[in-house]
Amino acid sequence: MPRFAANVSMLFDDVPFLDRFARAAQAGFEAVECQFPYAHDAAAIRERLDANSLTMVLHNLPPGDHAAGDRGIACLPDRVPEFKRSVQQGIEMARALGVRQLNCLAGKAPIDADPALLRRTLVSNLKYAASACAKAKLRLLVEPINDHDVPGFFVNSTAQAIGILDEVGAPNAFVQYDVYHAQRSEGELSMTLQKHLARIGHIQVADTPGRHEPGTGEINFGYLFAHLDRIGYGGWVGCEYRPASTTQAGLSWRQRLLRK
Repeated sequence: MPRFAANVSMLFDDVPFLDRFARAAQAGFEAVECQFPYAHDAAAIRERLDANSLTMVLHNLPPGDHAAGDRGIACLPDRVPEFKRSVQQGIEMARALGVRQLNCLAGKAPIDADPALLRRTLVSNLKYAASACAKAKLRLLVEPINDHDVPGFFVNSTAQAIGILDEVGAPNAFVQYDVYHAQRSEGELSMTLQKHLARIGHIQVADTPGRHEPGTGEINFGYLFAHLDRIGYGGWVGCEYRPASTTQAGLSWRQRLLRK
């Protein structure tokens, strides 16, 4: 069975952010991940991680102005200087928290934008980010996101992400494979994971429809987790889902799957 990391941006959201680390440890998690930790003091987060014997395995680069609708800025030609600053901010946070990999969100394509220009910008920015991450001994991830949930998101399939990473040509750059987004965009989960395992640096899970915990929708997670063991995936699996009721009630899926 894979090793699971609790996404503290989405789980245990009935308590203040810094209290979620203790809740994750009490629920049996040994690791956590976070979407955007930047609103919180890094030293305070690190104190909670250490106090609860937790490892933070992932967080995202700053996404731009999330409240205004930004979902990343890496493909946007007019925001390259801002993106480069965000890479440095992300690396500083990762160093403070002991994180070893950063996820880059490509962003949404503006209406009437030239797709070729957006791709060139994204590739150039990823080369910059991968180089900076390599110097800090970090891995860089790129996440496809389905365009049903985020219309216009520029990278929305595994094949597209891998093609972009081929252009980037950085040995420390990988795909972040989110099972929920992949199911909505392309399906073929087990075959895609097996075919591209060497290019996948991190996996996240949520069921569909609803983006709730495993076992609430159409994905056969018992089969999928056993498949990850069979093909030799050794990384963490981030639990990035919205609990259907409470986080605690929704955690029973782990016990059900572990008994199988």
